[in-house]
Formats: sequence, structure tokens, C-alpha cells
Amino acid sequence: MPLPKPPTSKATLLSDTDYETQAAARTAKRSLQAAIDTAKEPLALDPAPAPVAAPRVEAKAPPRDVPRAAASATAATTAYAVRDKRGNAATRLFVLDTNVLMHDPLCLFRFEEHDIFLPMITLEELDTHKRGMSEVARNARQASRELDALASGSEFDPKDGIALAKTGKREALGRLYFQTMLLDIKLPDGLPQGKADNQILGVVKSLRAQFPNRDVVLVSKDINMRVKARALGLPAEDYQNDKTLDDGDLLYTGLLPLPTDFWDRHGKTMESWSQGGHTFYRIAGPLVPALMINQFVFLESPGAAPLYARVTEITGKTAVLKTLKDYTHAKNAVWGVTARNREQNFALNLLMDPEVDFITLTGTAGTGKTLMTLASGLSQVLDDRRYSEIIVTRVTVPLGEDIGFLPGTEEEKMGPWMGALDDNLEVLARGDGSAGEWGRAATQDLVRSKIRIKSLNFMRGRTFLNKFVIIDEAQNLTPKQMKTLITRAGPGTKIICLGNLAQIDTPYLSEGSSGLTFAVDRFKGWPHSGHVTLARGERSRLADYASDVL
Repeated sequence: MPLPKPPTSKATLLSDTDYETQAAARTAKRSLQAAIDTAKEPLALDPAPAPVAAPRVEAKAPPRDVPRAAASATAATTAYAVRDKRGNAATRLFVLDTNVLMHDPLCLFRFEEHDIFLPMITLEELDTHKRGMSEVARNARQASRELDALASGSEFDPKDGIALAKTGKREALGRLYFQTMLLDIKLPDGLPQGKADNQILGVVKSLRAQFPNRDVVLVSKDINMRVKARALGLPAEDYQNDKTLDDGDLLYTGLLPLPTDFWDRHGKTMESWSQGGHTFYRIAGPLVPALMINQFVFLESPGAAPLYARVTEITGKTAVLKTLKDYTHAKNAVWGVTARNREQNFALNLLMDPEVDFITLTGTAGTGKTLMTLASGLSQVLDDRRYSEIIVTRVTVPLGEDIGFLPGTEEEKMGPWMGALDDNLEVLARGDGSAGEWGRAATQDLVRSKIRIKSLNFMRGRTFLNKFVIIDEAQNLTPKQMKTLITRAGPGTKIICLGNLAQIDTPYLSEGSSGLTFAVDRFKGWPHSGHVTLARGERSRLADYASDVL
């Protein structure tokens, strides 16, 4: 573009005619060039409509009589619609509730190519929850640090948003927008305007009105918040990225029933041998791709000997099955405990295997999770001398009203939470009556001297060497807490996680987002881990019937 003629004297302003003349000449030249290019193009069978050029808009300062808030709203509207002008209309704009940031501090980077909008009231609430030593406070502080890392830098412009991949999270392709102006919030008169949840709902409604061509969605972990949003006609979703599985029924069970024609389809190419009292089968066939290391397989056919085995090796298209030790027989009892069903036999084979470092046992109440784990721990600590002691811990989430602070040392404070441990120890320490009262008391003292009860609050930074660690009620752990506990394991340590996914008491946790589900899914197939889902209760006929009908 040629420059306009320079002024003839100092301090002389160029007239508007000079600018209009230059702009008109440039437009005419561009139109002529476009006509020549169009004439050169060949005709298509189904020509697409030519794109319409966006009109050139001059940036003018707002007049003095226009309020500053209105000018800011106009600028913000232009800034938030930038991605739509790029032709990326499929991206969504997610408005995050505060509880999402406090539940998962890294949630900002889990929305793939979509954009995120943070209302100012969300940052205010985040600031009020960052004080303290609770898990929620730690998550709030971490979320604040992530936001600070994104917002830092001289190139930051709130109106244009921030690239979420700025801090190295390459999987986040969207942008982060902060609320930088006062939005026109119109809610029903029945909703209190000063409540934080209602202000966030007003932000969502205002954004949908400003960008009718954009999918604006509220994301919240609060069920009532989502219900209110849908009642107002606003789309709302739960935060799904924290869930390992969408359906708890899809969780890995650790068991696989073999088809009835297993021997017919795999017997021709099968190799078998005996070693160390176990029989090994090397199979090749259509079943191999469905197998995992340390998965239990079984075949029960009428009139034939049952097969109970564990997958010990998978190499290419072949797999090796190893028969199990029969813990249902009294000669193989573990600290006086025998397996009463198939799943308990599978669990005891894992618990007594020194090559398995991490075990997860799930099942309903009364399936014997704690009793079998404690019995195997005592057997390997006192009889085999494989581990130095047993460490038991659990999440202190009350079932009802909290009874307040508990006096005493760490173990004394944890005593009321370990009622299940005391009940099982009473069963294991009974022994035979020939020892007498003094003998039973001495046995109980010896057993308790090898058991340490620890609180979860003091686990960070510790390292367990040659310990048998039992994590009870693990379904109430978050994935972050589960990672903290498992990474405490040192050389020679075995960790067992016990839990019932139907009895989750921690707020905002479900079967799909529990730390126990997270551990089961991530450790499946690792050669030094195993999982068994116990299905049949063995506590009593009353407990079994109550589990079914209540």
C-alpha cells in the first residue's frame, strides 16, 4: 500500500480524504485481482459457494457517554468468539465449578481441544478453601499454582485467553478464559443473587446468550448444582475425566471361566509338564489374547475333575497356565484358616505368593477379605519370617456423626477405627482349648506385638522395608491417596488393598472414580500384582441373606 502524501509543514494533520483515497484504490485493485483469479479457475461440477470476506472493522474508542463496562463487554465478546471465527465450531466452552478444581487440580488439562471459562466467583471460592491441611485444601493450593503458572508472563492477555498447553501439557489443545467483565446476569427472582452457585449459573446463562452458536456447558461435581442448571434450561455435566470406568460392572475381576470345549479346542497343541508340585500347561489358541498375567482361570464340568489355574506367562500367541495350591484342604490351612469357596482359594494363592507384591481384593461384606489377609500376614511374619511386621491402616471416614477428638497416642486414636481388625484377631487367636487361659493370652500378646496400626495422615515421606501392609476400606481412597500409599513400599514389602465398592463414604467419590478402582485397572496384567473379586459371603447365613435382600 503506498503511503499518503507527507504534510507540507510541521504539525499538520493528514486529512480523512487522503486515507479514504488510499483505501479505495487498494480495494479496487484487490477486487480486480480477485476477478482475474476467478476467471482463471476451471468450473467445478458442484461448485461450493465462495467464502464471503469479513468486513473491515475500524477500532474506535468508545464515546465518553458510553459506560466503561459496556465497552469491556463488547471487547470481551469479540475475544471469546475468536475460536469460532477460526472455523473450529466443534469446540465447546466449559464453565468450571469450584468443586471440580478442588477434586482434581489438573482438570484444566483434561478437556482436550475444548476451551475453559473460569468465573471470578470460582477463583474467590478457591481462595477461601486453600487454608488448612486437608486433602481439599491441598488440591485448592495445587490448582492455584497451576493457574498462576498459566497466567504468568508478559504475553498474557485475558481477552484472548491462554493456551492451556503453555506449561507443557501438550494434550490440552484449548484455551483458558477468565471472567474479566461484569456479565448481564438474569436469573429467576426466587434464586438468591448473592449465592456463589447462582452466580455461576448466571454466568453460564449470560455466555449462552452472547454466543448462541457455541456449546456452553457447566461442569460440576455437585448434583444439586447440575439439577438447578437443568431446571433453568442450561446444559450441565458431571466431571467425567476422574473416572477410571464409566460402569463398575466393567471392572477387571481377575477371574475368567473357561469354555466347556476348552480341552477340545486347545488340547491338540497343548504342552504340559510338572514342576514343584504344580502342573503347567502351555496353550495356543483363540483364548490367549483374552488372558492377562496372574489372572485365574477355571473349568468346572459335571463328571470331570475341575481345573483351577493361574496365568503365569504370555509369550506371543502362547500362554502358560499353572495349577493352584488347594487351600480348601485342612492340611494347607493358613494360620488355621481354610478357603470355603473358589474365589477364596484364588485369593489365598495370591496372598501366600512371595513374588506378588501388590494385591487388591474386592467383595461384599462377609466375603472374608480381612480374615484371609490377616491370617496370611501372621503366617508369613511369625512362621515363615518373610516379613518383619504387619502394618494396618485405613481411611478415617465416619459412617455417622463424628464423636469428636480421640485421646491417646496414634495407635490409641486409631483403635476405634480398627474394630474389624480386633474381631478377626479374636477368631485367629482362639486356637485350641488345650493351651489354657494363660496360653491364649500369651498368643494374643505375641500376635499384637507384630501388628502396627498407623494413621493415613502421617504416611507421606515414609518408606516401608520388609513389611506386610494392609490397607482396609480402600474404596474410600482417592486415586491421589492410593498413589501416595503404594509408593511408600520399599524392598521386600507386600501391599494388600481391601474394599467394597458398594460402601463408599467419601464425598464426590463413586465406583468409577475410587482409588481402589484406579489401582485395579492400572495394575492388571503386571507380573507382580493380582486381583480377585470375592462374590460369595461366608460370614453367616443371616449376613448373606441381608446382603441379598436389603
